[in-house]
Amino acid sequence: MSPLPVAGTGRLRRLWVSGLAVTLFGALTACGFSADSGSDAGSDDAPASSGAFPAKVDTKFGTVTVPSEPKRVVALGWGDAETALALGVQPVGQSDWLAFGGDGVGPWAKGLYTKSPEKIGTLEPEYEKIAGLKPDLILDVNSSGDQTRYDTLSKIAPTLGVPKGGDQYKISWQQQTTMISTALGLADKGEKLIADTKEKFTAAAGEHPEFKDKTVTVGSRTSAGWGAYVKGTARIDFVEALGFRNNPKVDAEAGADFFIQVSEENLQMLEADLLVMAPIGIDAAKISSDPLYESLPAVKKGRSIVFDDQDISQAFATNSVLSVGYALEKVVPLFADALK
Repeated sequence: MSPLPVAGTGRLRRLWVSGLAVTLFGALTACGFSADSGSDAGSDDAPASSGAFPAKVDTKFGTVTVPSEPKRVVALGWGDAETALALGVQPVGQSDWLAFGGDGVGPWAKGLYTKSPEKIGTLEPEYEKIAGLKPDLILDVNSSGDQTRYDTLSKIAPTLGVPKGGDQYKISWQQQTTMISTALGLADKGEKLIADTKEKFTAAAGEHPEFKDKTVTVGSRTSAGWGAYVKGTARIDFVEALGFRNNPKVDAEAGADFFIQVSEENLQMLEADLLVMAPIGIDAAKISSDPLYESLPAVKKGRSIVFDDQDISQAFATNSVLSVGYALEKVVPLFADALK
């Protein structure tokens, strides 16, 4: 899946997203490998295509056409690789936003690679390495939406960029799954994955009517400071699907980024019926034992959660079609206990 306003916005964003790559969520602000450039991982074990080629997918940058079934996919966006894996496609290269190590995916996607992917940088992709993998499709769906990044990638291979309005990682797992499954010629399988996952959210919300219309703040703390996530981002989509409403004070301050910075002097802004915080690159105790945090009414009443389990934090942050099921299983009971 924020820094204090003491430095330039660009630097703070880098600190924030780099922190996400260390432990949390977000990217959440995050997803998506290690094979040599001559490997053909993803071709032998790929599922049968629906035959829907050429596939056309609308993005912020225009309609992207995938002329034939991709055999060598590189996944760069946050959760893009996990989405491909959920569809049975193994990318030959991927970005590891949350520094999982290994194959670059969380425990909910463990064992889905038969050959490890090549690891690609996150905020600044290694373009020569990507080109060396000879991809026929690049996935950069849950990403920054930067024009220069897209232009550079699209010169290497057809690139599936962010959807309209999806800049700065503002994309749902449903959009991500739909776009990627369509590009891979597996739209029917994507629809089934989405339907099955929605059923899990509906079931969880039905089992916990106490969630409905409760306000929630989902935030994080890094070494640089405090922050909270805004409506339209993956973490907020997750809690809203359970019936919660995002903290209106946070949304009132929302800008183009997926989070707002919250100064210590304004920490009361975090107050809500439920307060959910994640440490990014720091120990969880840095949050839970902070005197200012402890002074918040929600914390005093026991209506706060600080993620100290890295797997839970990362699942909640990744927000891919694979990770949300794991997050639901682990996080919903925590929410329910906090609201008792």
